[in-house]
Amino acid sequence: MPLNLLILEGDGIGPEISAATQTVLAAADARFELGLAFSHAVIGFDALAQHGTTFPDVTWKACQAADGIVLGPVSHNDYPPKAQGGLNPSGELRIRLDLFANIRPARTHIGVPHPSRHEFDLVIVRENTEGFYADRSMYMGPGEFMPTPDVALATRKVTRQASLRIAEQAFVLAGQRRRKVTAIHKSNVMRISDGLFLDCVRQVRARYPEIEYEEQLVDAMAALLVRDASKFDVVVATNMFGDILSDEAAELAGGLGLAASLNAGAGRAVAQAQHGSAPSIAGKDIANPCSLIVSASMLLAWLGERQGRASLVDAARRIEAAVDEAIADPATRTPDLGGLLGTKAFAEIVAEKVRA
Repeated sequence: MPLNLLILEGDGIGPEISAATQTVLAAADARFELGLAFSHAVIGFDALAQHGTTFPDVTWKACQAADGIVLGPVSHNDYPPKAQGGLNPSGELRIRLDLFANIRPARTHIGVPHPSRHEFDLVIVRENTEGFYADRSMYMGPGEFMPTPDVALATRKVTRQASLRIAEQAFVLAGQRRRKVTAIHKSNVMRISDGLFLDCVRQVRARYPEIEYEEQLVDAMAALLVRDASKFDVVVATNMFGDILSDEAAELAGGLGLAASLNAGAGRAVAQAQHGSAPSIAGKDIANPCSLIVSASMLLAWLGERQGRASLVDAARRIEAAVDEAIADPATRTPDLGGLLGTKAFAEIVAEKVRA
């Protein structure tokens, strides 16, 4: 049976890096005989112009029918209000498909300059469906409100169910890696909400005695990553803390252009670049597609593990290795990494290495 991958190109550099990603996926399909079938649906400003909303029903139906989704970056900060069709496709997918785990690896790469003083390889497992995010904390209405023109309030939702399942995800992943979990919190200030989160992580930890475990205050963790990120393996955090720390880790590893991300639920997953839509460089063929390419490889691995298809896992490993080989050579890098290759040319280089 074909494996249907839906590609949502998004805004800004989205179409360029999505095309680059499809080029690499097609190469993996040819080498490993994966049976991939690509389809496309419109989101973002193009969808707004065509359908009056940035996330139309026809696209949602395509998402429901797909085996996996590759989501390009979107310019949601520039969208009109929801009442005028301005939905954030990323947030909509996370909520509607219950993609509770945002898995963000960060590691240094051989030959690629990075500001960290140490080589490191870690994964931040971020809760994805609640927290301080306004579109994920309320059943109806925003999570932010202003009782007076001079007072703005924001609600933070932390539930036992969400905390338990993201902790479970972290410990399972740690068991496949270096067997260490670090839980991030600010319970010295947010005693109730982060207290509940830590309670749940500790409850899950009791079932994994073989996994080393520690807890870090979020501000201390920000400093410790700069000092020596190599001391960490799997980091589990609530939504906003995980979002901030994963961007920091990505920059320490060489930049957001290399930062992959997978939104995963119990039965569905969406590959998504960790960075934004970068409209200032859109259409110039200079965007680094690595983040979305490696995110797509994570999607293949996720599908392969759940379907028992070793070929998908092997293809994912080969794509990641091909990206590493390409960026290790200054002659085959994009401009953000000090190279001269354009987005399309870089994708072709990676595709050639995948096919080799």
